[in-house]
Amino acid sequence: MRIRIVDAFTDRPLAGNPAGVMLLDAFPEDDWLQSVALEVNHAETAFAHPLPGGGEADWALRWFTPVAEVAMCGHATLATAHVLHTTGTHAGPVRFATRSGVLVATPREDGSITMDFPTAPLTVTEVPEGLAEALGAQPRTACDTGPNVGDLLVELADEKTVHALRPDLRAIGARSSRGVIATARAADPALGYDYVSRCFFPNVGIDEDPVTGSAHTALAPFWSERLGRAELTGLQASPRSGRVRTELRGERTLLSGRAVTVIDGELLAW
Repeated sequence: MRIRIVDAFTDRPLAGNPAGVMLLDAFPEDDWLQSVALEVNHAETAFAHPLPGGGEADWALRWFTPVAEVAMCGHATLATAHVLHTTGTHAGPVRFATRSGVLVATPREDGSITMDFPTAPLTVTEVPEGLAEALGAQPRTACDTGPNVGDLLVELADEKTVHALRPDLRAIGARSSRGVIATARAADPALGYDYVSRCFFPNVGIDEDPVTGSAHTALAPFWSERLGRAELTGLQASPRSGRVRTELRGERTLLSGRAVTVIDGELLAW
């Protein structure tokens, strides 16, 4: 059974966020899907199978971290759409049936893929007691990102502070649902990005996610309101790094990026 590793939100291999991608005829038992995701041991592994024609979606899609199934994943959706497009398995826009509703991924002439995701509803909340100590930095503000994303989004003083974070992951996990998105305005927008972020998700087995599409459904409305523009570019400042272009359209957010297949192999344990 074929399995691919795809680096998402990057135009070069060995950067961005790696995701496992498996195209199946149907979903096997959940325990098997979870075991494969643990074996792959990337932030997410995506499993997809084709649906009958004439419905609201073309493919069913699920995402698993090494320890849990998640409700939304941007980079593994991008990786799956990339595989479908580059292998000729599906031409044009692809509609995925997921736990977060139908998500559409559209390939562009420049080689990028644009995904249509629900915008995360942001609710201003109190900074949890002890979070500043857990992060190693004092948040200016905090927002709950709603059930699909499930993170606490915190704004920090500046880009330098975001880069310098060395959080206590156990303490982060005790003060959030999935984890924490830390963000700040870009120090120099001339470098081609408007804001930076880092994402820590210890409660789903991901200490630091390299590039997080789902987080940008919350970062887009957060920064669009502050910067006064619907179209922005975010830099996720993890060691692997990656950029996500966002366009806020009310209750929907468009996420755009590129992807590169780096491994194409065979899974023997079936």
